[in-house]
Amino acid sequence: MGKRKFASDNASGIHPDILKSIIQANQGHAIAYGNDIYSEKAVTVFKEHFGNDIAVFFVLTGTASNVLSINQITSPYHSVIVAASAHQQVHECGAPERFSGCKYLPVYTKDGKLNPDLIMPHLVELGDIHHSQPKVVSISQPTEMGTLYLEEEIKQLSDFVHKHNMYLHLDGARLANAAVALNKNLYDITIGAGVDVISFGGTKNGMLMGEAVIFADKTLADDFEYYRKQAMQLASKMRFLAAQFIAYFENNLWQKNAAHANKMANFFYNKIKNIPEIEVVYKVETNGLFVRIPKSIIQVMQAESFFYVFDEQESIVRWMCSFDTTEEDIIQFVELLKKSIEQYVS
Repeated sequence: MGKRKFASDNASGIHPDILKSIIQANQGHAIAYGNDIYSEKAVTVFKEHFGNDIAVFFVLTGTASNVLSINQITSPYHSVIVAASAHQQVHECGAPERFSGCKYLPVYTKDGKLNPDLIMPHLVELGDIHHSQPKVVSISQPTEMGTLYLEEEIKQLSDFVHKHNMYLHLDGARLANAAVALNKNLYDITIGAGVDVISFGGTKNGMLMGEAVIFADKTLADDFEYYRKQAMQLASKMRFLAAQFIAYFENNLWQKNAAHANKMANFFYNKIKNIPEIEVVYKVETNGLFVRIPKSIIQVMQAESFFYVFDEQESIVRWMCSFDTTEEDIIQFVELLKKSIEQYVS
């Protein structure tokens, strides 16, 4: 087994229960493209968590779930308002803009969180044919900084967005971690708070692959199946995506995995918070830590246990915990950190 690293929760393996579900689904033949009993059951499971009125579609990747979500509720002359640090804005290679044709309007924030006051300056020239027209506000829960929107903050945003005839989209690649940290169910911090469309992820929390696009209102999903097909996201052997989601929700595995990852991040924080040469720059609320460390030790440590630099100018790195992170993994990494500081920081 390879050494566990803190680069991303994408780097973890597959939870054994998820892997077992794939093996169990691998019995005999099943009709392709989602017309199978596993896909039917997975849709039912999603409705149990997000409400009976939803429409849900399975896709292969998180980028696809974001791109198709935005594409479905916009026209090319629209604009999308996002935090400047949002994954869509920074790490999806311009895919949302290319495929939707929309202009993205980045908003600079201190903690990755949008609010009505930050959005309002972008609601200008409404009705002016020479300007793109704002149609979607997209938030990440948790944010790229690992910070959380409270349920009431999402409700405030949705009320504001709907008042201005826009939609609220939520990028929920780590939504499970947010729900556990907030001690809320999935419905209350999404559709119950006024979110219109959700990109729901499982890959970062123990699944092999597979994301879901969830529409709070079925009418928003009209013809979505055709967009999914054109976007090359209609998996032929859909049963293997669906089987994972069934196992993911069964026995609250999604909660258990996320709770463990969050717990490990908190354990990590307590191990490093008193090291004088480093600074944890954002509150540790879910499964990620954002830490300012001496530049002189970054490459040295990466060679031993790879991680990503979040902000090169500020020397801020990101360390992510996963469902399979152990206390021993963290202890060993902190020993490497202390050793590196001792050797390379004067």
